[in-house]
Amino acid sequence: MRKRIFIVLFLAVSFASLAQDIKTNADKYFYGYAYREAIREYKKDIQKGIPLSNYQSLNLADSYFKTSDYSNASKLYLEVYRKDTIMSNNRFNNMLQSLAKTSEPERIKAFLKSKGASLSSELMENANFNYELLEATVTDDANFKIITLPINSPQADFGPSFYKDKLLFSSSRKAKSKKVYGPSGESYMDIYVGRISDSGKVYNPNPFDGIPKSPYHKATPFYSSEERTLFYILSNEEDGELTFDDKGKNSLAIGLVPQNGASRFVLKDLSTSFYYPFYDASSERLYFSADFPDGYGGTDLYYVHTNNMQVMSEPINLGPRINTPGNEIAPFFLENSLYFSSDIFYGKGGMDVYKANLQSDDSYSTPVNLGAGINSAADDFGFIVKNDKDLGYIGYFSSNRKGGIGNDDIYGFTIARTPGLKTLLFKGQIVKRKSDEGIAGASVQLYNKEGSIVKEIFSKEDGSYQLEVPWREEVTLRVYKSRHSMFSSSYTGESLEAVQKSPLNIEMAVVSEVVEEKEGQTVLRLDDFIFERGKSDINASITSQLDKVVAAVQQFPQIRLRIENHTDSRGSTSSNKRISQARTNGIRAYLLRNGVSSENISSIVGYGEERILNSCKNGVYCLDFLHNQNARTHFVVLNYDALNQ
Repeated sequence: MRKRIFIVLFLAVSFASLAQDIKTNADKYFYGYAYREAIREYKKDIQKGIPLSNYQSLNLADSYFKTSDYSNASKLYLEVYRKDTIMSNNRFNNMLQSLAKTSEPERIKAFLKSKGASLSSELMENANFNYELLEATVTDDANFKIITLPINSPQADFGPSFYKDKLLFSSSRKAKSKKVYGPSGESYMDIYVGRISDSGKVYNPNPFDGIPKSPYHKATPFYSSEERTLFYILSNEEDGELTFDDKGKNSLAIGLVPQNGASRFVLKDLSTSFYYPFYDASSERLYFSADFPDGYGGTDLYYVHTNNMQVMSEPINLGPRINTPGNEIAPFFLENSLYFSSDIFYGKGGMDVYKANLQSDDSYSTPVNLGAGINSAADDFGFIVKNDKDLGYIGYFSSNRKGGIGNDDIYGFTIARTPGLKTLLFKGQIVKRKSDEGIAGASVQLYNKEGSIVKEIFSKEDGSYQLEVPWREEVTLRVYKSRHSMFSSSYTGESLEAVQKSPLNIEMAVVSEVVEEKEGQTVLRLDDFIFERGKSDINASITSQLDKVVAAVQQFPQIRLRIENHTDSRGSTSSNKRISQARTNGIRAYLLRNGVSSENISSIVGYGEERILNSCKNGVYCLDFLHNQNARTHFVVLNYDALNQ
């Protein structure tokens, strides 16, 4: 297996820091990155009857994993996982990656399902989404074209970065000014520069002289054109010698070189390594990868707030939507989208490139695997892209895929638009009507234009939800919870594009809020309305209340109603009965014309003057307001108990 240069070359840890873990020669080989030798020595110990501790079993599993023996790796990982809890998040990811290399995807899905309660909801959602995306038959190449570059060497070449009209990149090719880095057997990393041609190819690679010289690591540069400043990572050193923390660890820092000014450190911690800086001038945020011990996995993505490129905050983790039990590296932003690389188990290979959209509330959409082309069965990382007036979009990335020249090579590409399949995202909060209180456990369902369900999720404790699927041109979103109103809305064209730009917050009424008790019955809560005396015409004041009935049925589609109309005692009994029936007929017709289904109207009854509420019966003199108390219409909810369960 080719080395994962972007990680391995940077783990510059002395044996002194690991002395407490080194018990045997096998351990010494393992911590010296000599994985094949470690396997040989661990196997010798086993043959001699020397039992391996769980830590050593994991070291052996890691050694198999690093040398592409995924069958033996998965067996050992699973063995330790079943009998102990010492496995780190990152090794858990290695275990699943090993299983993915040797098993059918369904086995991984079944394993995840069985462990779902102990895994983060974001990890499960990300996995399910990307499994669906990668299994889809839809292709979206947008005239994607790979460009082979003549700048690659037999050594590691990676970490491309735009620099004016040139390309910067990192390389371990031999240089007179560089020492040899023990774990890799190659030169310490240095930064090179090449000229980008009109076709996107890169020529004439030479050492970059825009930063101070060093015999140790200099790599993964990023040039901010707005600030005219170069950020890069470098070994911690003083007076030409590496510096170590109190445990003997040497790590990597982030430095910068302004166009007219002296170089300086930006982020430096002798116990923590920083990788792949990216500076966003508009927000003054410096993004990077780091291996802080409290992260979600191996290396995570973070940012710090800056002022005049001075760090002004603690590192802020991008959270579990982006960071996983694997390693996340190489952040890059373009057009409000974050591109980064991860070796999480549900990708196409080791390290894959993903894209996540930055939302208005500073959260991210589900990271989407960029699919075949950019990603392969090998490691693909260090992705950058920009708009080009002639080529559409042009970009570069690193890969150790088959057919390359060295351990890692840099590839170019052109594409008609920004890479990545277009997705459909609905997110927001479901709350009680007239309240900010979130509704937990509401079913959020997305249907396609054929009426088949595409995906269902449930709102979280605070009522928040996020549902994302591959793009569809026409969908219907429905939200439902027992005792609550139903939300249903269809989207296509402009409305579909608009709902992607901001959160969709949904109010839901509780069924008890739209009903009341009258005359011993549960009826819809409406304002009182009466027909003109002796008439059944529906006027504007009546339609305003009937529209509330339509809204109630839309909110509670399962509701069953009986429409009742009563008259006062004025007029003959027979005429009042006839008018009352005509009024219920008219109400029913109005409701049907305005979207209420006939299934929602179980019956209609014109009572006439049969149920007078007061003493205003035939022959009794009453004032008009007393007669009006008897002229009333009710919408009786026949299945209230079922709706309220």
